[in-house]
Amino acid sequence: MKLITILIALACAQETPKDRLEKSPRHSEWVEVKQGERKVHCFVVYPEVKEKAPVVILIHENRGLVDWVRATADRLAEQGFIAIAPDLLSGMGPKGGKTSDFENQDAAREALSKLPADQATADLNAVCDYAAKIEAANGKIAVGGFCWGGSQTFKFATKREKLAAAFVFYGSGPDNKDDIAKIACPVYGFYAENDARVNESVKKSQELMKAASKTYDVVTYAGAGHAFMRLGEEANATEANKKARDDAWKRWLELLKKM
Repeated sequence: MKLITILIALACAQETPKDRLEKSPRHSEWVEVKQGERKVHCFVVYPEVKEKAPVVILIHENRGLVDWVRATADRLAEQGFIAIAPDLLSGMGPKGGKTSDFENQDAAREALSKLPADQATADLNAVCDYAAKIEAANGKIAVGGFCWGGSQTFKFATKREKLAAAFVFYGSGPDNKDDIAKIACPVYGFYAENDARVNESVKKSQELMKAASKTYDVVTYAGAGHAFMRLGEEANATEANKKARDDAWKRWLELLKKM
């Protein structure tokens, strides 16, 4: 009985994304990036460093820019990177609002399913242009995304020439060799063993990237399921998801610091 009480207490003490954001000592702010007639709401977090820093642009899952993505941006800033998390549902919410204006995450998913592909690419280009002008940035810009955002990351690498790297977390890749040929940066994949839906696309991407002499370095995490980066932080996370999340973070940071 005592052990159960201790476990419940530990679960209750689990830091939530909102907790991290509220406690963070780092400077964060909301900015509006203009993209034509649109305004893209972006959450930006700055590291506490003396030198200029690289920028990492985070592309959210299909549930929009939720607290977990913003907390991930804070974790990256803690490690010395300027992190920018754009809300690609900007203007798509009720009364032209953003992710936080939707009634629930299902409503956000539905809206995102109707998002014009060209709009997402244009928004990301605008955010990259904004990042390039940040005075505290050193000119290096990487992109990383999760699930839907992982697929968007891979796609964006075919659209944006000057990227330092692309980090694809359980997202599918382009299946057109002409698109693959346009990729000018290394692509790093982070995949879950128990995620057949996504993993079906990986072999094709590997074949196309190899044929085009492009870097596509893939790691698949044993026993993990889809969205392990987020699920691995939750109080009821499986051991496999926890380990995958920890190992993936270690690998990600090592790769970022080599840019």
